[in-house]
Amino acid sequence: MHHFAYKDGVLHAEDVPLPRLADEVGTPFYCYSTATLERHYRVLAEAFAGQDAVICFAVKANSNQAVLATMARLGAGMDVVSEGELRRARAAGVAADKIIFAGVGKSRAEMAYALGEGIFGFNVESEAELSALSEVAQSLGATARVALRVNPDVDAKTHAKISTGKSENKFGIPYLRAASLYAEARRLPALDVSGIHMHIGSQITDLAPFRDAFLLMRDLALELRRAGHAIHHLDIGGGLGVPYRGSNDVPPHPDEYARLVKETLGDLEATIYLEPGRMITGNAGILVASVLYAKDGAGKRFTIVDAAMNDLIRPTLYEAYHEVWPVDGSRAGPLALQDIVGPVCETGDYLALERELPAFAEGDLIAVMTAGAYGAVMSSTYNTRLLVPEVLVRGGDYAVVRPRPSFDDLIGLDRLPPWLASS
Repeated sequence: MHHFAYKDGVLHAEDVPLPRLADEVGTPFYCYSTATLERHYRVLAEAFAGQDAVICFAVKANSNQAVLATMARLGAGMDVVSEGELRRARAAGVAADKIIFAGVGKSRAEMAYALGEGIFGFNVESEAELSALSEVAQSLGATARVALRVNPDVDAKTHAKISTGKSENKFGIPYLRAASLYAEARRLPALDVSGIHMHIGSQITDLAPFRDAFLLMRDLALELRRAGHAIHHLDIGGGLGVPYRGSNDVPPHPDEYARLVKETLGDLEATIYLEPGRMITGNAGILVASVLYAKDGAGKRFTIVDAAMNDLIRPTLYEAYHEVWPVDGSRAGPLALQDIVGPVCETGDYLALERELPAFAEGDLIAVMTAGAYGAVMSSTYNTRLLVPEVLVRGGDYAVVRPRPSFDDLIGLDRLPPWLASS
């Protein structure tokens, strides 16, 4: 569930009417609900109550400092995939020993920085990375805690671009090579190889692929322990989906997910690390836009709004579906088949295709739902468009948690070489 609802015919974020935000902040803008963020975290935490589990929010899903600080105050650790995300997590008040550094391409400089911060550990994805981390840790007189990311060749039955656990994906080491690489890791200095990591993909709506992966993880943990490895933690990644299509697209409840984890891994007496991202922030955020124009093409109506693919790229990149709601709930009809498109000079610039929606007119407001994950974090300034502001709502209060920059700010990032600056 989420906390965006109609009150007296007007769409609200908690107790704040969206037209007020549009008037004061300007469109387009992202809006996040504190109540939804808190509820999703607590539902997951309560599902794992009684298990030795640590929730590390996946910063890549939404890296706004206000969102991270909200998670940190609830007790979340963080899953980061770059030095920048690590710095964001630390700036938001996350304890270093609750941070896991994942990602397929960590540089030696990033490793050194993370070791200096004293993070909990690294999810290592290749033999070359393992050797590099050993060298960096040894040069610093440090010990790096490590879980090897193992690719189980499990089909998560999700979109090809967010599937990470199949053999053709770039992530992790092949399952059949895992035992030999753990043996090699034990011989390397400055490493504490005491965990296993698996993450098979994102937006997963069926527990069966998780079960397959967890059973493989269990078998590997037992095999490694028989070989003398001390396996103390199991990182099961994230990936639980969210309902992008409302009641027609309902993923498993966290309670079901937690029962599966307990059933497959619970007797191993290892700490379970979870890395949820989308399931916490996905439907905690929306993108609000204004209608610029409406026009009728040859057999199709186009509603042109001031938000574009550079603001929310998921529909173009993943063919992703986001519900579109009129902010004015009285705009119930007549309905018109239409594409919701932006002003960017690309045919792929759209937010929704072939939708039966009210016949919007210039000045109307729309809300693109379930945009709190992989929305603002993937935005760009393509076409020299400004990054849009982000707003956090808490009850009847709200704050701009990322202001809209100016064109001077954006253009000022460029520098002219001397031979042009003097002309």
